[in-house]
Amino acid sequence: MSHPVAIQFQSLSVETLPTQSGRIALLFDADRPTSPAARRLNALTKGALARAMSSEAASKLKPGDGLELAFPAGLAADALHLIRLPRRASAADARRAGATVARSLTPAGVLLIAEAHPQAAEVSFGLALRAYDFSPHKSNQPKAPGAVVIAVTEPEVVAAHAAPMAAVAEGVFFTRDLVNEPANILTTDDFAARLAAMQELGLEVEILEEDQLGKLGMNALLGVGQGSESPSKVVVMQWNGGPKDQPPFALVGKGVVFDTGGISIKPAGGMEDMTMDMGGAGTVAGVMRTLALRGAKANVVGLVGLVENMPDGRAQRPGDVVRSMKGVTIEVINTDAEGRLVLADVLWYAQERFKPSGMINLATLTGAIIVALGHENTGVFSNDDALCNAFLKAAGAEGEGAWRMPMGQAYDDKLKSRVADIVNSCGRDGGSITAAQFLRRFVKDETPWCHLDIAGTALLKSDSMLAPKGATGWGVMALNRLIRDRYEAK
Repeated sequence: MSHPVAIQFQSLSVETLPTQSGRIALLFDADRPTSPAARRLNALTKGALARAMSSEAASKLKPGDGLELAFPAGLAADALHLIRLPRRASAADARRAGATVARSLTPAGVLLIAEAHPQAAEVSFGLALRAYDFSPHKSNQPKAPGAVVIAVTEPEVVAAHAAPMAAVAEGVFFTRDLVNEPANILTTDDFAARLAAMQELGLEVEILEEDQLGKLGMNALLGVGQGSESPSKVVVMQWNGGPKDQPPFALVGKGVVFDTGGISIKPAGGMEDMTMDMGGAGTVAGVMRTLALRGAKANVVGLVGLVENMPDGRAQRPGDVVRSMKGVTIEVINTDAEGRLVLADVLWYAQERFKPSGMINLATLTGAIIVALGHENTGVFSNDDALCNAFLKAAGAEGEGAWRMPMGQAYDDKLKSRVADIVNSCGRDGGSITAAQFLRRFVKDETPWCHLDIAGTALLKSDSMLAPKGATGWGVMALNRLIRDRYEAK
């Protein structure tokens, strides 16, 4: 759906610099030209490059930021873009440098001179992520950016280092495409079909239809979707890249393709954003795609519950009582607290069928988490310190904001129902925590588990460092790293 920019790694011949068309970008650190390419560019521009590097503006640049010389004399290029990046820069700074280049891509293409910079692969990763654009539904298609050639000293070595990152980027793009799609396009049928197509990558994909879900007792999930014309489904994706006797790690995603709130209908203002209420399922799908593309040496199963929450004569009502797959009965206080009903059954099914070594679920679950953490951090809830700390470490390493939230008996006590075992909504106070406590009721004590509330991070109204406004793909990078570092066979 999206059109990622083409990136190539090549050696550089300084003799071609005078006739290079498009744009030239140069990574630099010192206040004067030091590399062969920089010295050649400085000579061609009659010292303009050195003056720019030693300018006050250049001295104030943060790592990864840049300044531009437009239509430089002595060059055929339209612009010379200088990006400050120390040789000992962090991966985050290197990705920022790539993103800076991506913001100024044109159809004429870019020559990015990185030469022997040790973070060249990370620069390419940041460039690819930020160059993403979602425009399949626009009548006037924007011109695709030209190819980016990254000039490095050892192109084969850098390309090999960048290959796993390219798999991660494709997973992020897949997630963003899913989250950005409107609900009339991404129905439950269409969503399931896109996941089934990943069998071509080596994933085992199974689609459970409503009759099967009914036989399994997934009444909590089925109740959410009973007012929609789109059939509810559960899609199971298995990647078996580890030892045969190794239990899988499980990822579970909420896939509400559109959430009106049901009978407890949402206000009209902003309801159009509820196309992103399948963000948890989108992230799970993106991670599974990444694992397959890079041939991860781990066993991972991804399960997503796909439903649509609509008001209809058949729709679930406030006050209804449903029996979950676990056997726990739930009084539906608010039909807009539907995601936890979907997850309850899928979490239980994942444990009953796969006996996972650990489990993480993702969901755009509560507006309350945005009140608590804004759009900078995902809320993390867990019953296991080791798994939680490992995830937080992975998220920190990838620059994906995450913050652990409390849980406890006092919050759990709020789930008591007058007519059933538990309620699905406990009011405004501690809303994201009581939602997590609800999910905890469907996690076995022996299963290490984290719940990630991505309501504030799945989709943004403004650009971020590595993504244009819209879907971010948050979590694909962090979960891929967690699986790589903690669960892959060494």
